[in-house]
Amino acid sequence: MARVRGHKRVLVVLVAAAAVAGASACSSSEGGAEDGRAQVATLESAGSTPAASAKPADARPRERLDTTEAELEVMLEPYYKCIREQGATPKKDMGDKFGDRAPAAELEKLIKADKVCNPKFYPLPPWEKDPANPESRDFARDVVKCLKGKGVKYVEADESGYALGGPNNDSQSISKGMELAPECEREVAAKRK
Repeated sequence: MARVRGHKRVLVVLVAAAAVAGASACSSSEGGAEDGRAQVATLESAGSTPAASAKPADARPRERLDTTEAELEVMLEPYYKCIREQGATPKKDMGDKFGDRAPAAELEKLIKADKVCNPKFYPLPPWEKDPANPESRDFARDVVKCLKGKGVKYVEADESGYALGGPNNDSQSISKGMELAPECEREVAAKRK
């Protein structure tokens, strides 16, 4: 049996509950409406329970390897809204509001707001890079191999993915790696499918 994790488990439970409720709704009465038409069970007709209408805990959006900046900004809007509702200024707006240096009190508000909003609304990383994915280290290792094959001198896999620049922060490795990383990530992901 396939292992079910996190939000998938909630979805499976909700679908099973809807199926049971739908089956019981279909078996009630004598199989038809008063006007002779057959009744069809729907989620609405099966009755809505609080669990069935509740949003799964992991309903945050997930980035893809090919997510554009514009798509990411759309995904981040619920996070920014939450930050503002907590009385803080989103980091992206701090420059416009405070210039080069935001007051320490504002930064502290942002840190507190992020603790509330991040786990609810901040987009999850692409599955290939998600630490929750048991294959993410293999993905990082293969991306490093690809980058080295394309001439990036200082790049290595680490616990959070891969790091560019080596111990001396080699600027050529960093810039070339940043330029080539999306291409290598797509190549590695395509080979894994």
